[in-house]
Amino acid sequence: MSEAPSLTRPTSRAAALAVLVAALGYFVDIYDLILFAMVRTRSLADLGVAKADQTSEGIFLLNMQMGGMLVGGILWGVIGDKRGRLSVLFGSITLYSLANLANGYCTSLDAYAACRLIAGIGLAGELGAGITLVSELMSPERRGVGTTLVAGIGVFGGVVAGLIGGALPSVWSGVDWRTAYYIGGGLGLALLALRVGLAESGMFHTAAKAERARGNFFALFTHRKRLGRYLAIIAVGIPVWFVIGILFTFSNDIGGGLGLSPAPNPATTLLFGYGGAGIGGLAAGFLSVWLRSRKKTLAIFLAAVGVVSTAYFLAGGASLTTFYAIAFAGGMATGYWAVFVSTSAELFGTNLRATVTTTVPNFVRGSLVPIALGFKLIAASSSYVSAAIAVGVFCLALGVVGLVALPETYGADLDYLEE
Repeated sequence: MSEAPSLTRPTSRAAALAVLVAALGYFVDIYDLILFAMVRTRSLADLGVAKADQTSEGIFLLNMQMGGMLVGGILWGVIGDKRGRLSVLFGSITLYSLANLANGYCTSLDAYAACRLIAGIGLAGELGAGITLVSELMSPERRGVGTTLVAGIGVFGGVVAGLIGGALPSVWSGVDWRTAYYIGGGLGLALLALRVGLAESGMFHTAAKAERARGNFFALFTHRKRLGRYLAIIAVGIPVWFVIGILFTFSNDIGGGLGLSPAPNPATTLLFGYGGAGIGGLAAGFLSVWLRSRKKTLAIFLAAVGVVSTAYFLAGGASLTTFYAIAFAGGMATGYWAVFVSTSAELFGTNLRATVTTTVPNFVRGSLVPIALGFKLIAASSSYVSAAIAVGVFCLALGVVGLVALPETYGADLDYLEE
């Protein structure tokens, strides 16, 4: 690694504005990411898709969205390192906001799929660019607080998506699915006005002047230790999407297998889960500051994921109330996502930081595709409960192995370039 010249830190006002705008941007990002799960059945029924086909068509649309996020993760990451963090913050939110507005006008499944693909590409850039910018604008001592606020506050967008999408029908049935997409698009475009006053990272400007390649995604695979760090941080995040993508999303199937009748509503499970994740994200971030350690915090919360997952299978079948309480606790345990994204930004130099911080969470999200495939293959020959346990043990094992391989990054100086 080669040290870059020292940088003058921006004003606290510039850093605070970056935190606010990044947090609100991630809020809208999560709102849109979760909204499809909330309005899936209603929207497909309105488009004339037969009930028997809604599951398969819903999986197709979800895969289009997740595929867009995988592509977008690489695209926006490279742009962030080559053109600047602000270019991603403006471009990504514009793209997914327009896709959301267009989604509200869809009259066919093909148009719906195209909107989900474009929205997925746009959604992929928001978190990584926001965390990168905040990390580079703030001092090492305050950096953890800033990134925690971004990730912790942003996760509550899932709660709003649940309420608007009608996840609590006994309280409120929500709004029309088209209106829900209009709301998401409108919120995103409204945020563009706030972003006008944002300052670009001084570290990026310094890196841009250096004679060093920036945003080279393939450089992550040409150096053994660099690749090891990259794979390790991805592995640490995978248990989060096991909880969200399997235990929460398939809660009706697994809950039924645990003996619950009626089975849990996945939308309601996700609502409680994201409520817990918001609280857990803030708790994890501040704990990492108090302990002065990202790695110890990740270890504590990974252990919590294991404990809550065990409770899910042993006690989740007692009652719906108990099940949803465990879902809330599971969401809190996955709150280490806030520290996870902070760590990914702290692991690499300025010329690759946006590429890493943007691709890592999207590759973790994309891991849901093979995880879900394995879950369904095992369930076909056993049961949903057995399949969830098997997949969960594998995902948690990956997380532990990744954590062991990670270096401590708390307070690390980010002002350097990768060779």
